[in-house]
Amino acid sequence: MRAGELRHRVTFKEKSVTRNDFNEEVITWTEVATVWASVEDLSGREFYEARRAGAQVTTRIRMRYRSDIAPEMQATWDGHTYDIEAVTDPTGRKRELVVHVTEVL
Repeated sequence: MRAGELRHRVTFKEKSVTRNDFNEEVITWTEVATVWASVEDLSGREFYEARRAGAQVTTRIRMRYRSDIAPEMQATWDGHTYDIEAVTDPTGRKRELVVHVTEVL
C-alpha cells in the first residue's frame, strides 16, 4: 500500500452504553483511532421502507493494518458517519485493512 493513496483522515469510534438516573440507555461514541486512509464510494441506491424514502451508499475504506477495528464500530469522514459492515485483511499478511461501510442518509 502506497502512502500517497492514503489521503483522507478517517476516525473510528466505539459505542458505549450507560444508564442515566431514569434507567434509560444513553449511547455515546468514543474515539478509538484517527488514521490516514483511502475512501472510495462503491455503489448507491434509493429505497422505500415503511413509507419512508431514503438512500444508501456503500463505501470501501482502505488503510494500514490495525487489530482494534471491529464491525460494531462506526467510521466518520468528511462530515459523514458510516456503519461498519465488514473488516477484512485481503492478503492475510497484516499489512492492509479493508473496511466495508454503509452510510444511510
